[in-house]
Amino acid sequence: MNRRPTLLAAIALTATAALSLSACGSDDSPKGKDSDRIAGADTGGETSVSPTASASVSVERPKIKLPSDVTYKFEWKKTGDPVKDAVLNDAEQRIKAVDMAIAEQNSLHAAYRFYSEGEAAAGSQKYIQDFVDYKARTTGLTRYYNEGVTVEDNGTAALVYCEDQSKAFNKFLKTGKTDVTQTSKDDYVIYASKLRKNKDGVWVTGHLESQRGSAKCQP
Repeated sequence: MNRRPTLLAAIALTATAALSLSACGSDDSPKGKDSDRIAGADTGGETSVSPTASASVSVERPKIKLPSDVTYKFEWKKTGDPVKDAVLNDAEQRIKAVDMAIAEQNSLHAAYRFYSEGEAAAGSQKYIQDFVDYKARTTGLTRYYNEGVTVEDNGTAALVYCEDQSKAFNKFLKTGKTDVTQTSKDDYVIYASKLRKNKDGVWVTGHLESQRGSAKCQP
């Protein structure tokens, strides 16, 4: 099983292809270094884009609470555009909500479903269930970077980002053992997602594709 999503086999950037990601080094099985790991999503610890004033405050959002050993480093920069910053904030919360569902071993957790729908929600459910079946969860630090976001006039947005899983691993609940493996190019994953703003003002992810080992995300 892989640490992060093998939910979707290959990335087809389609509408997001216009977003150019600079070379890395310069944003739902555990980890993807080998076939023994699961692949999953986020919350936790290090610096991240904090909720901005542009994020909806009228709706009660799920509280994200993760084990202390599940941490993140979001290098997503504030754009100064309140709409784009809200998209980035809600995408971050979705990632963390998936990791919370994994930690709580609940593939139908309300938190990730708050931030996702359709194909993305179904993919996350399957991804989380893989961890449940293996009685495992995520541990370690996951980094998100090289983000690119575009917003359309019709209330939709496209987001592309990279993920570094080289310091994130699978932890098996029965034994407490962490499955640490050597770093490989497959630890670097590129994602393309499509979001829409729902009636509550939340940017919900409806479509998510990923590709491991992307040249765009290598250090």
